[in-house]
Amino acid sequence: MSKKISQKIQQSEVAVMSNKKKGVIGILTGGGDVPGLNPAIRAVTFRALREGYQVIGIRRGWGGLVDIIRDKGADNSANYQILTEDVVNRAGRTGGTFLHSSRTNPGKMKKSSVPEHLKDQYKDEINDLTPEVLKNLAFLGIDYMIPIGGDDTLSYGVRLYQEGFKVVAIPKTMDNDVPGTDYCIGFSTCVTRTIALTNSLRTIAGSHERFLVLEVFGRYAGFTAMLPTMAGAAHRCVIPEYKFNIDHLTELLVQDRAKNPSRYSVLLISEGAMYEGGEMVFQDRSTDAYGHAKLGGIGDLVSEKIKELSPKYNNGRKVETITQKIGYMVRGGDPDAIDSIVPMAFGNLALDLVLNNIHGRLVVLKNGRYDNVPLDIITSTKKLVNVPQFYDTDRYRPKYEKFEMKPLFIMTSEM
Repeated sequence: MSKKISQKIQQSEVAVMSNKKKGVIGILTGGGDVPGLNPAIRAVTFRALREGYQVIGIRRGWGGLVDIIRDKGADNSANYQILTEDVVNRAGRTGGTFLHSSRTNPGKMKKSSVPEHLKDQYKDEINDLTPEVLKNLAFLGIDYMIPIGGDDTLSYGVRLYQEGFKVVAIPKTMDNDVPGTDYCIGFSTCVTRTIALTNSLRTIAGSHERFLVLEVFGRYAGFTAMLPTMAGAAHRCVIPEYKFNIDHLTELLVQDRAKNPSRYSVLLISEGAMYEGGEMVFQDRSTDAYGHAKLGGIGDLVSEKIKELSPKYNNGRKVETITQKIGYMVRGGDPDAIDSIVPMAFGNLALDLVLNNIHGRLVVLKNGRYDNVPLDIITSTKKLVNVPQFYDTDRYRPKYEKFEMKPLFIMTSEM
């Protein structure tokens, strides 16, 4: 289909819908993809259409709203699409996001990232394109925005709300670190896959009597290392919230290996973990739109170090290691049961708020119940592992105590 035909179809869809719609809801996904995004888009769209709203899917996160050309004759099909039941139903059971994603931050855009048609207006090294975003929302006729993302993506949703736009947000991140909610879309599938992959790789470690070191996602929060370890996938885990002693860690892993009939031990290490005297390990020093350098390499570093130190605790004999980054393997593929059900509920929660003209809210799962909280909680606090409550700093593993009245995934959003 040619771009002109696609453009005409899109314009005709807008015209038909505008004659009977109650309002227009925009929806987007930002940041890293996780299983459960498409079910959330599906839930919002199905309910909204049946309530008489039009739904516009913004492509590539906030990037799609930045790149729009405000000209009825322009082809903006790469930046948004009109969502229908047929469109969302095809993708609703799959992983990833069919709307695509980006880490665009319109409030802090580098000069090199400013769209061509705006370069004459925005010439600073860092530019705030929020005025353009607001004009583009008006151009599309969008009344409500429902961003689905982590704290970075949703922090710009807070900015839009502060500018007076109606925003209802849905939390997503496999790190499970969005403040205010016990659960973020993608976390359950991440934990499920981490356990499965660890169990698959342990047969190799056992065959060769080695240490198995697996690096998982988790820049500032260690939930993705803690929960699989708590479930029995690993002997030890190290997390960003507590700097570990490499000698003590090696000693513990040697002890675990000696007690294991198959002569191996397993360590899960968050990508943001740091050893005493060290800092985060980065692939390079380039940063994304939210100022984050790309992490990666702590697993390799620790793997080499514990191999080097192992003779000290293993009667002079070196223990070889197997190292694997499993980050992207846990975010691909279809969602598990929880990441199919929770997005459905979150999407309907968001629509409940829209129908009642309530905005500036984040839909959440709190103490086993669905709810909503003020949107600005995203920028006013951080969600991290409560180390004194949940992490044994001597044994480098979760604490197994006081489970009564804890939520499903044990570690709450409270600091």
